[in-house]
Amino acid sequence: MSASSSGIVAGLTAAALATVGYLAHQAAESLPAGLGRTAHAGAAPAAGTSKAPQAKKDPTALPGDSGKGARVVYSLRGDRVWLVAGDEAVSRTFEVEPSAVDPAPGSYSVTSRSNSVTGSDGVPVEHVVRFATVDGVVVGFSSAVGGPTASAPAPAPKARTGGIRESRADGDAMWTFATIGRTVVVVR
Repeated sequence: MSASSSGIVAGLTAAALATVGYLAHQAAESLPAGLGRTAHAGAAPAAGTSKAPQAKKDPTALPGDSGKGARVVYSLRGDRVWLVAGDEAVSRTFEVEPSAVDPAPGSYSVTSRSNSVTGSDGVPVEHVVRFATVDGVVVGFSSAVGGPTASAPAPAPKARTGGIRESRADGDAMWTFATIGRTVVVVR
């Protein structure tokens, strides 16, 4: 009888571990951008890197190659936006969820806006500010209706969407700032 009891306990333990592993994987996949995506403590650095601490650039600092005057600045590598006033003062900076299609670095203008529509990924969005087209895909900023960017479902891996998602509060600020004709500067 003890052999069958230990077999049952082993089976239940294996099932519990598999369930916990699956749930941990699901939780990791649904984390908002930037959370939990850092290297693990104690992990060895990549070949050719130093373990010595290095001075890091402030990720919220306005890029130096981002133009002049009132403009929206969008960093492709930093997944960050700056709203810059005419006096070069940054009125707001925030992180965004990038689109599947990136515009080339350069200067653009806001070409159209929509208060609310359904995005190309099927998600209802609001405060859409469009500024570029890449191979037939329209690129612009928007916020998902009903929640922060993290609540919006991710588009299919091969979907070519141009929606750069921001939080509702950031979307409100973008909507107020980025009127038709406003310059949008895209930097690496």
